[in-house]
Amino acid sequence: MSDSNGTPTNPAANGAGAGQPHPGCASSTAVAGLAREVEGLRAAMEAVTPLPKQVQQLRDEVAPLPEQVKRLAKVVKTLAEQVNPDDEGGRTRPLSWLDLPDGQEVDRDPAELAQEVLSDLSVWLVRVFLRYSDAVLPECWCWHPDVVEELVWLMRSWLTAYVDADATVARAADWHDRYRPGVVKRIKAATANCSLENHQDGGERHRPGPQVPSGAALAPIAAWWGTARTSTAPEPDAEVVADARAAEAARRRSGGGRR
Repeated sequence: MSDSNGTPTNPAANGAGAGQPHPGCASSTAVAGLAREVEGLRAAMEAVTPLPKQVQQLRDEVAPLPEQVKRLAKVVKTLAEQVNPDDEGGRTRPLSWLDLPDGQEVDRDPAELAQEVLSDLSVWLVRVFLRYSDAVLPECWCWHPDVVEELVWLMRSWLTAYVDADATVARAADWHDRYRPGVVKRIKAATANCSLENHQDGGERHRPGPQVPSGAALAPIAAWWGTARTSTAPEPDAEVVADARAAEAARRRSGGGRR
């Protein structure tokens, strides 16, 4: 077939080439698309690269959680067990730090029992007592038996006011208005200017436990009071006087004075 000028034409060839891009143009488009995909993959890899470090960081943060949950469960159990369920009405029993067993007359190890009391007290101090701005404990508080006694009593009275089956608003009011402020005041007075150094060797507070003065005279005084109190009291003998002077000298060496 030819056109009006007699030039041969090829319909098939003309149809096949119509509307088709140049092969070089198609290759450029494909390369550009591939480049975009590669760039997208590179960006994705950059976003993923920190993940191992983040995963390790999360693992480090999560690792202590089971132990923390276990400790928290013990705290809750400890506070709940402060109330004796065997007592009528679930009432908290009195507990004295000064009167804890210190011999072999109990079934439990006395040191273990004392450790349990201090652990329970420490939990309560963080949970309740130290939340008050004026409730500051000195660094040497646990070296002062009278301070520990005050705090144990305050904790037990708090349980009576808030946790016992018969807890009342009136008890809570007493705890806030009288008990807690009184303990805070007495602790500050008992530990004024005290420090850990005072409890080291040579410090003012580094001394044996208290003893009753003139203990050797108790027997003759008891005999006199029980049988002849209307007569003159027995005279202190030389041993009693010597013991008293020795105790006084020890107090002076440790920074104390005559009481």
